Amino acid sequence: MSHLAKLAAALILAISIVRGGVAHSPGVADADQAMAHEVEAFREFTKRAIARKDGRALRALYADNSIHVDGSGRVQGKEERIAALLSGEPAIESAPAEELNYRVFGGHTIVVTGRSRIARREDRNGDVRWLIVYVKAQGDWQIGASQITPAR
Repeated sequence: MSHLAKLAAALILAISIVRGGVAHSPGVADADQAMAHEVEAFREFTKRAIARKDGRALRALYADNSIHVDGSGRVQGKEERIAALLSGEPAIESAPAEELNYRVFGGHTIVVTGRSRIARREDRNGDVRWLIVYVKAQGDWQIGASQITPAR
């Protein structure tokens, strides 16, 4: 089991203890709950890596060919996205989220959508809708793609 997978498992256990049991992820069938909880733990690990400005961890968390499309339509590759996160730019990966929904596609892909309020260059402060595609490669979750758009 990789270091990242061990950390994700530990986070799942910690979250379940704090919550008094594992909660049902929104929009996910019972059969896919375990996978959704892995991604929830992965999301928490990502937030912590961003808060610590841990570039090494972030490079492991993003797929080599990952892309992010920002609210103005600009596309960032992996290194540009990580540089933005390390610079402290507000990010959907670490913003408080509402209206979370998990969509499971097979055993290796989960699309998470949500709504957040974050400061952005395009409109300074505002609600945004976003999606992040999580893919499982070689036993570990990674961020494959993400997109943000202003919520109207």
